[in-house]
Amino acid sequence: MMWLLNNISTIIICIVLIAIVTAIIVRMIKNKKQGKSSCGCGCQNCAARNSCHSGK
Repeated sequence: MMWLLNNISTIIICIVLIAIVTAIIVRMIKNKKQGKSSCGCGCQNCAARNSCHSGK
């Protein structure tokens, strides 16, 4: 119990960081399923458009 009390701030920070990383991953997966680009720009003028979306 004392260990938990001594490290509560570290535990809280770790939980917050895990939540942020999880939210980012979930958003990336959601965007990928919707066909959105991960770079935030359109694919029309992208030099790597054929390698990113070769299945389309």
